[in-house]
Amino acid sequence: MAMDRSVLRGMALFEAMSDTQLDRLTGSGTPRRVPQGEPVFEQGEAATSFYLLLHGRLKVTQVTRDGQQIIVRVVHPGDLFGFTRALSRPDYPGTAISAVDSLVAAWPTEAWDSFVEENPHLAINAIRTIGQRLDEAHTRIREMSTQEVERRVAHVVLRLVEQAGAWEESGVRVDFPISRRDIAEMTATTLHTVSRILSAWEVQGLVEGGRQRLVVCDVAGLKRLAENTGK
Repeated sequence: MAMDRSVLRGMALFEAMSDTQLDRLTGSGTPRRVPQGEPVFEQGEAATSFYLLLHGRLKVTQVTRDGQQIIVRVVHPGDLFGFTRALSRPDYPGTAISAVDSLVAAWPTEAWDSFVEENPHLAINAIRTIGQRLDEAHTRIREMSTQEVERRVAHVVLRLVEQAGAWEESGVRVDFPISRRDIAEMTATTLHTVSRILSAWEVQGLVEGGRQRLVVCDVAGLKRLAENTGK
């Protein structure tokens, strides 16, 4: 299956590129469908490709030295990921798993240098992406070091609805399957603790839950809780 330039044209990352540049990119890239629950790549695997998410959502997980699995980020459409060459490492630091049926574009890792040399704004975007990920990591470390668990969970849920929120009648729904275990892995806490917190929030009317479903019914209320500013 070949890619057409129109697939990339609508993404902010490529909006400044000419048709000729887009044709070169699509001509060297390989589209790949990834069924829900399947990995794009796994932690520790040799990094043979870097990727762009065209459609769907991915969860990037890591297993720590003590065997704990954590979710380090969610990949959204238009995001580059797996570009380990920019990090000067030969393997993938985490596992990218499809949260829903997804479509990615892959390029060989050795093409990364020419990829950014021929498209300077993509290099700038990659640097910005790395900076954003570092900032998110620092934010999460600060939250885990200084905040009680309920506030950490609130911050994670608010980030999810900001990045992947879909408005519906009852509130803002995270538009991909998200479980309480996922949120526990994002906040470095236990499933029992997250279940207790979300159940309490449901009683308070802050959220609605379900099987791998989360709707924030009161965004302002959840923000007050996250910032601990009271009513």
